[in-house]
Amino acid sequence: MNVDKFKPAIVYAIYIAATPEKVWQALTTAELSRQYFSGNAVEVDLRVGGAYIVRTPDGAMHISGEVIECDPLRRLTVTFNVNWPQLVEKLGPTLVTWEIEQAGDGVKLTLLQSHDRPISDDILSGGRTGWPAILSSLKSLMETGRAMVIPMQPPVRMMAALKELGIPMPT
Repeated sequence: MNVDKFKPAIVYAIYIAATPEKVWQALTTAELSRQYFSGNAVEVDLRVGGAYIVRTPDGAMHISGEVIECDPLRRLTVTFNVNWPQLVEKLGPTLVTWEIEQAGDGVKLTLLQSHDRPISDDILSGGRTGWPAILSSLKSLMETGRAMVIPMQPPVRMMAALKELGIPMPT
């Protein structure tokens, strides 16, 4: 995979009153990710080529990928493939990068979702809906000890665009 062909389609930055160590731990451990990521557990082998997996609350694989770049406490880039084979076949792989920078008494966390081809705004509405909720819940967990519970459903316009591309709902 030539990561140089990937361009950010979604970028969010958030400031969190926490240490880089705590934010890194939240991004890379099942224990903390379950709290802010709607019960989903991140499992990551923190080395280039290592596995990146997100499991649903019942233990099923929801997202799979591999570590592309790992600079502990600073940057993590992974392939981020939703367990929906027709989606990956039609839209190609997704790269997700988290950048952590010291910012005064806290950190600036930047998330980039990148693709190697143009993706329609309707399809990107899924990430544009989901990432702010996930990041807000992470911020709340880091700053108050309690994650936000934000009910999420796939956006109607994303689902309509996928249907138009002939991508059936997973069973």
